[in-house]
Amino acid sequence: MRHFLTAAFTAAMLALPVHAAEMGDDGLHKEPWFHDTFKDMSDDLATANDEGKRFMVIWEQRGCIYCKKMHEEVFSDPEIAKYITDNYYVVQMNLFGDVEVTDFDGEALPEKEMAMKWGVMFTPTMMFFPEEVSDQPANKQAVAQMPGAFGKGTTMALLEWVKTHGYESGQNFQKYVAEKVMAK
Repeated sequence: MRHFLTAAFTAAMLALPVHAAEMGDDGLHKEPWFHDTFKDMSDDLATANDEGKRFMVIWEQRGCIYCKKMHEEVFSDPEIAKYITDNYYVVQMNLFGDVEVTDFDGEALPEKEMAMKWGVMFTPTMMFFPEEVSDQPANKQAVAQMPGAFGKGTTMALLEWVKTHGYESGQNFQKYVAEKVMAK
């Protein structure tokens, strides 16, 4: 009987998610490395630069099963969480939110209208920005975008590729990922 109880307890523990991200009042998952800002893109980029980090915006929405998957299966990985914490300044946006966002071009719109302006159609979507921008809208300046949920390997590869300016080398991201896979 004791072995049965031990096995049942172990099976129940293995069935639980390793990481259950905190849920905010807005119905979005929250990570400790998210920064709660005034959502002024120029100010957020400046803060990221001051901290020696890359600037990333992540778009999510309430009830998004793919956002949940990213938080529970990818962002929960200690290596990925540490890499993001050490190298990225992350601001979360709500695809249907009403919080005002000020774009790099100075236009201020609610999140849901900014999502439309930037062409964000899927959640989650991660947008990565260069250290220096012009007065063009953010979507015209992003060095990479990841629409949708991807696994740990692809996500980590993209984080590294952006951090190391892989996009400046002319190497296609998919080829970068393929080379990483082949090197293992």
